[in-house]
Amino acid sequence: LSLFFYPTHIYRDTTAMPSDLEKAMESLILVFHRYASKEGNTNTLSRRELRDLMENELSNFLKSQKDPGTVDKIMRDLDTNRDGEVSFEEFVSLVVGLSIACEQCYQLHLKKTG
Repeated sequence: LSLFFYPTHIYRDTTAMPSDLEKAMESLILVFHRYASKEGNTNTLSRRELRDLMENELSNFLKSQKDPGTVDKIMRDLDTNRDGEVSFEEFVSLVVGLSIACEQCYQLHLKKTG
């Protein structure tokens, strides 16, 4: 069963196979809500929920960071409205930033091997 998202509603279509991008979007939403539902507001990530998400879902990124305060710094950067929670929209900006950095590394790799 796959979720397909449209501006006004969500519906399940059991006949169509989702594209890779649709699967990625679905995964992003489901991962966010899996961690957001652990405590407090189920539509936002607390500092602890963000730390758990990053330790489990972005562990390679965290291991590459030399600063032990990385998650706290990311929390401060993401929490643009300063409510102490990270909304889905704020969380997506982290994923976008990491994706851009990964794509830049990919381009460097192509230049070296190409």
